[in-house]
Amino acid sequence: MSAATLELLAADEAAMVACGARLAAAAEPSLVVYLDGELGMGKTTFTRGFMRALGHAGAVKSPTYTLVEPYLLGAQQVYHFDLYRLGDPEELEFLGIRDYFGAGAICLLEWPQRGAGALPPADISIKIEREGSGRRLLLHAATDLGKAVLGRMQAE
Repeated sequence: MSAATLELLAADEAAMVACGARLAAAAEPSLVVYLDGELGMGKTTFTRGFMRALGHAGAVKSPTYTLVEPYLLGAQQVYHFDLYRLGDPEELEFLGIRDYFGAGAICLLEWPQRGAGALPPADISIKIEREGSGRRLLLHAATDLGKAVLGRMQAE
């Protein structure tokens, strides 16, 4: 695969956590990641691996009702969004959505299609699908930043 795409397989929950940690190891400030997959595909599990790799020791739960959960990990601000219950993308304007995507914050977004038109484009989109009893993750970089991150992941 090219630096613009990367496929990962996760046989179980531990492997999904490891996939999230792998992205965290290659990530850099201002990265925007869309997580796309049906309910139960492991989007929050992936995010847990990402957060733990950056040093978060507490619980990582999907912010289904609050829409966003902030994490300050060392000097790195990370925002985890879950837009599943979003009624209209316009609601994101009331949240001050633009304020989250600046100053070098990393943003991970579950159900980004629900915020279409109000969100910045993704640097990396991750499609998570069932693969037997595990999961297949297809990572696609849409920007130079995303390509650089995927390039680092492929070099591991």
